[in-house]
Amino acid sequence: MTSRPTPRADALEALPVRDAVPALLRALEDRGAAVLCAPPGTGKTTLVPLALAGAVGPSGRPPRRVLVAEPRRIAARAAARRMAWLLGEESAGGRVGFTVRGERRVGRGTVVEVVTTGVLLQRLQRDPELAGIDAVVLDECHERHLDADTAAAFLLDVRATLRPDLWLIAASATTDAAGWARLLGEGGQGGEPAPVVSAEGVSHPVEVVWAPPERPVRPPHGTRVDPALLDHVAAVVRRALREREGDVLCFLPGVGEIARVAGLLGAAGAEVLQVHGRAPAAAQDAVLAGAGPAARRRVVLATSVAESSLTVPGVRVVVDCGLAREPRMDHARGLSALTTVRASRAAARQRAGRAGREAPGTVYRCWPEAEDARLPRFPSPEISVADLTAFALQAACWGDPDASGLALLDPPPGGAMTAAREVLAAIGAVDGSGRPTDRGTRMARLGLHPRLARALLDGAREVGARRAAEAVALLSEEPPREYGDDLAAAWRTARRGTDAYSARWRQEARRLESAVSTSRPSGPPAHAPGATAPHGAAPGAEPRGAEAPGAEA
Repeated sequence: MTSRPTPRADALEALPVRDAVPALLRALEDRGAAVLCAPPGTGKTTLVPLALAGAVGPSGRPPRRVLVAEPRRIAARAAARRMAWLLGEESAGGRVGFTVRGERRVGRGTVVEVVTTGVLLQRLQRDPELAGIDAVVLDECHERHLDADTAAAFLLDVRATLRPDLWLIAASATTDAAGWARLLGEGGQGGEPAPVVSAEGVSHPVEVVWAPPERPVRPPHGTRVDPALLDHVAAVVRRALREREGDVLCFLPGVGEIARVAGLLGAAGAEVLQVHGRAPAAAQDAVLAGAGPAARRRVVLATSVAESSLTVPGVRVVVDCGLAREPRMDHARGLSALTTVRASRAAARQRAGRAGREAPGTVYRCWPEAEDARLPRFPSPEISVADLTAFALQAACWGDPDASGLALLDPPPGGAMTAAREVLAAIGAVDGSGRPTDRGTRMARLGLHPRLARALLDGAREVGARRAAEAVALLSEEPPREYGDDLAAAWRTARRGTDAYSARWRQEARRLESAVSTSRPSGPPAHAPGATAPHGAAPGAEPRGAEAPGAEA
């Protein structure tokens, strides 16, 4: 009989959130829902799920199966691997596993599974009861991604009707704790707020250095950032390398800006690394593993994913460009598009805190001190500014076409919901009463925007599943600029390419081809129970395995 690996006791004891775990467990046993507030690096993403599952901590507690929802694939993989390491296991897939779009590592003995919020939504639509799951942790809920807000609303509906025994935890580094407590307390219907459990972090002082450009730079427009600002950011990174010790973490809004600054730092005398959702998994792992004792200093160029979802070891200096990317409705295309905006004060605090995780540090802010007070306090909730077509389809499949019965921190804007429902009707996803059609149900399960899902289903019939999947995969993620603007030429480049984008494109095309090839018309859509189920639809879900492999978002 193979012995179970020994947990790394020293590493577990060093996580500050361990002191808050008993209070969290008491709150869940008493109320079934709680808000956990803990700074980055305290162990809320790793120790807490293991403790909930009974994998660490005092023996004798009943084992539980825990689902952890992360907003990004890179964070889901990293969290699973870190938890597996804490348990002394070599890799994810044992007692800790993960599922993201196109990749699943889960074993028969898995007690903690980390998923993206998109995967969680698809799972809830197929199986509202979440059979076999005892607790769900919604991590990084302060980021206010639409999928996370939607998943929270669905879970509250499930707790109120099907699974009052299901534990629900909203976990965040910095959040509107009172708002989430009201929401989790009786589904936001005026009941007593859910308990709020806080954990103190170990933080070191961070010196703020204001480093604005000497000359004015043009404000961002769409995804365009003034090259003069990027030149300045690269210069500030070089200055930080001269003036301070330790590795440098530089925040930039997107992949294109990271690539440009990386090119400018070629002769900086440090190892330049990149962290973003499109980076190869091996490159992400190398950054998160840290540098060896004899390694060169590192400059890590990262998007906002490194604000709270990931911890980059060795960082003593942060350079913050002051920009972020948020989704906005692109009315010309009828789809959401990322737009460059000024980062919020909450994001700036999160970024600065990364310099003080392990020792006293420094943050260089690339904007004037006088402008700091004019920054928005928090990022905009995605539900308030983004295209709601996919959200409206999810709500319709759940049995609440206008989302009026969902417990949400912010209600969807009426105009945006009306426009979304008109789009769904135009593409045949819903009928005149707002209920999902068979086509709409199939579209909702493809992990795509409804417009692209319609293109995939119709295109597969016209040109075949493989070619349709390749075209839709190309439209799902914008190709690198060097691929050009000609779609046919970009398709040929991707097919013969060996870069990271072409690898992701091929993986997504395979997923979509499999999903549409094995998808078939089904009966009436499953609905979560509750007053919003249309026409008295009974609760239910399709049997597991009815869905195409890898069809989760």
